[in-house]
Order: sequence, then structure tokens, then C-alpha cells
Amino acid sequence: MLQVNFIRQNAELVKQRLAVKNFKQPELVDELLQWDEKRKKYQFELDEALAKVNAASKEIGQLMAKGEKEKAEAKKQEVAQLKTSQDNSKLVEAEKEIEKILYQLPNLPSEKVPPGKTPEDNVVVREGGSKPALFQGAVPHWDLIKTYDLVDFETGAKITGSGFPLYKGKGAKLQRALVQYFLDFNTAAGYTEYLPPLLVNEASAYGTGQLPDKEGQMYHATEDNLFLIPTSEVPVTNIYRDEMLKESQLPIKMTAFSACFRREAGSFGKDVRGLNRVHQFDKVEIVQIVNPEKSYDVHLEMVAHVEKLLQTLELSYRILALCGGDMGFASALTYDFEVYSAAQEKWLEVSSVSNFESFQANRMKCRFKDGNGKSQLVHTLNGSSLALPRIVACLLENNQTESGINLPKALHQYFGAEGISK
Repeated sequence: MLQVNFIRQNAELVKQRLAVKNFKQPELVDELLQWDEKRKKYQFELDEALAKVNAASKEIGQLMAKGEKEKAEAKKQEVAQLKTSQDNSKLVEAEKEIEKILYQLPNLPSEKVPPGKTPEDNVVVREGGSKPALFQGAVPHWDLIKTYDLVDFETGAKITGSGFPLYKGKGAKLQRALVQYFLDFNTAAGYTEYLPPLLVNEASAYGTGQLPDKEGQMYHATEDNLFLIPTSEVPVTNIYRDEMLKESQLPIKMTAFSACFRREAGSFGKDVRGLNRVHQFDKVEIVQIVNPEKSYDVHLEMVAHVEKLLQTLELSYRILALCGGDMGFASALTYDFEVYSAAQEKWLEVSSVSNFESFQANRMKCRFKDGNGKSQLVHTLNGSSLALPRIVACLLENNQTESGINLPKALHQYFGAEGISK
């Protein structure tokens, strides 16, 4: 959530930066400032009335001390009338309208964000690995999982519905191996492991920016007003909601594995086939809470961490700086990682590493005391390390041979074998 003081002092800059994100309601900035002027006016009137009450109350004490009871009683009546006339309903209304508008304003993009409106405008930062040359007759992963009996989409659909895969046998074992490897890789880099709840309350969803922006993408347990998490970023970051931290505690580095749930409304066609897009999937996440002065250095550090992880999986990848129009609501800067699917001959997103600056922290009221004892908002960052479905898809496709599927060396000890055979 943006800060009102910043918007008031930088209204035109805010509109310019929102335009980079192709935000369609710049008039909300002016509307917010109008409500803020009303709020200040109502607050002044309320403070002025309260000052009169305090002055009159003090005068009552002085009159009583002098024995002037009649004057004191008259002054008490005056105080009672002043209190009765006090009405904070307009102030409350103004504060609610300001908060309502703030929740509709996305985070401002960093100056580092490239301009653009669609994914085609994203900028390739760098590429790594080499695209494999597959043998004649190589097939996409949705055929491989049938051949090797790794995932049962039909039974998953029977149990729950379309987009809820049922992993089995070596497919389930590969999932477990990947999760364990990713967590070990992260904890070795200093991240503390968490196993968070899969449901969060409304305050947590607002805290990290899923609400009100992504209501249509989240599964909602309406009777309890709880939400199935779209990523473990939500519960893990909210560990520090309403917390005042010490500067010595920063940076806070956390990693978590969880199932993730997304409705993916409107998804259709070839891009959703197999494991390309599902409603439930496993993901390992990294989150950092840091000193604002260091957040962009930390962002690069996290990007390098995910890149190294992909290198150990021996996958061809590329890193994209997302343009303004393709960024998330809460992000100030996002780098996406895509891996190359050789059988599909396309790039598949497997990770986003984002700096949210103080946007989430302001919503969560997460602050720290700096060296001068001044309270200021932390910066929050998160990244996928990694989302499993498309990683699995590319591992299967890119490493298929006529006699089986080879696995990268880093997974051998976790999977208990060098590959998958029939």
C-alpha cells in the first residue's frame, strides 16, 4: 500500500509511475487527495473542539478550587454541550474512503522497470544453459507421464476436478525429491525453513496484496472467510505482520514448501495442457525482509540464487525483466525465470523474483527501529525456488531418451536413481 504523505507530496510523479504500469484510473490519485483534505479539515475541527473541552474542564477545576460552584456548574453544562456536539463520523468516513482508494492503487514500478504493455515487451536480461537436441520421435511431457505412469490427470479430475493432478509412483517420488533438494539448497544459503498453514485469513491476504487484486484467482472458504494460499509467500511474509523489528534482526531470510492453489480463471487451450497450468501445485518459496537501503542488492542476490539452482538442474533458462504492463499489482520490480521446453519448443515460466519495497510492509505495519531509534518500514522480497510443475515438465521432456528419462546429477541422491525407466 502506498503512503498518503508520499502521494500528497509527489502526486504527479505517482501518476507518471502508475502510467508505466498502464494503470487505468489515475483519477483515483486526485480523489484520494480530495478526501485527504477533508480528513485534515475534520481532524482540525475535532481537535479544536477537544481543545475547548479540555480548556473548559481545566477551568471547572479552578472554579471549584475558588468555591465558585455556580459558575463551575454552568461550565459543566457548557462542557456537556461541547461533548454532545462532537461528531467524528465525517472523519471516520474520510479515513475509510482514503483506505478504500489506497487498496485500489498498485505499487509504483521502480525506475529499473522497462516500459511496455504486454509480455512481448519484457526484456531478456540473460540466458544460460543449452537447448537439448532431442531424438526423432521425442514427445511432450503429457505423453511421457502416461508412458512412465507418473501422473494421473483423469483420476485427479474424478477426485476433485480438472487441473488437480494425482502424482503416483516415480512421479510422486520425483516431486518429493525436488522439494527436498530445493529446501536443502535454500537452507544451505542461510534461509530458515518454515512449513506454513495452507489457509490464511483476510488480513493476511490483504497484507501481501492478494486482496483485493486477486479475489477471482483465490479459492475462498466462505463460511470461515479463509483463503487457500496461492503461494507460501502469503503466510510466511505475514509472520511479521504488526511487528516492530530491531535493525540487528535484518535481513530475515525464510523458505517454505507448500501446496499452492489458483483458480486460473479464463485459462484455456494448448497453454494449459498437462502440467503447463494446474489449479494445485507444489512450490518452494524464498522470502526476505530487509533494510530498505539494501533491498535492490538483495533482489540481485535472490536472482543469482535462483539462477544457480536452475544451473544445477542443467536446464536451459532465460531471465526476463518484466515490463510495466506485465508486472504484478504489488511489485516494484520483477525478474521472471523461464526454462526451455524442448518437446513443446517454447519457454515456460518457473519463477518470479520480486522486490515489493515498502508496499507490503505498509499494509502489514511491519517496521524496524534504525540506528537513530527512528521507526521506518522494512522492504519485502520473494521468489520461487522453484515452482514444480513446469520444472517437472522440462526435466522429463529435455532429458528423454529412447530407453528412459535421465535426471540431473544433483537429483540422483534425492531420487535414489539416475533416471526413470519403464
